[in-house]
This record gives sequence, structure tokens and C-alpha cells, in this order.
Amino acid sequence: MARKYQHTMGLLPQIKEMMAQGKTQREIENALGLTGDRPVHDLLKRERKKETQGIPKSRGRKPVKTLAEYKYENKRLKMENELLRDFLRFTEWGAGQG
Repeated sequence: MARKYQHTMGLLPQIKEMMAQGKTQREIENALGLTGDRPVHDLLKRERKKETQGIPKSRGRKPVKTLAEYKYENKRLKMENELLRDFLRFTEWGAGQG
């Protein structure tokens, strides 16, 4: 079964040329006798989607941490825990705990 937009696909070079001349999509539809709900808009939207479909989305990996970075993070987290423990003792929230 043929797709409904096959007719407009053949007109794509002509549509792009008219767009380059500064014509609006509505003017192009009227000039080429296209009917329906925004056929030129839909065609151009499909073409943009096809162009970006081949480009993979790269999520990437986290950069590898060195041993020094792990040691620094460990030291920082220990200091943070100690600070929070002291704060809880000071505010007597942690008075009943070890």
C-alpha cells in the first residue's frame, strides 16, 4: 500500500526551491495544488526527522577517577560525616545515640 505523502515526496526539490525563494508554506501549497492539513509542513518535518535519525544519541561515560581523586572524596566525606555528627550532638538530636 502506497503512502499518502508519496506524491508530495516527488515535489520535495521544488518545494525546497520555493522555500529558498522566500515563499510561505501556504503559498507553496496553493501554487502546487496540495490539499490537506499542512502537507508542506508535514513533509518538511518528516525530512528533518529522517536527517536526525541516523545520528546516534551519545550518552557518554563518566570520566575515570584516579586514586588521588577517590582518596580526596573519601577524606571529604569523612569530614562531612564528622561535621554532621557533631552538629547532631550539639543540637541534642543524637544525644541518645552512641
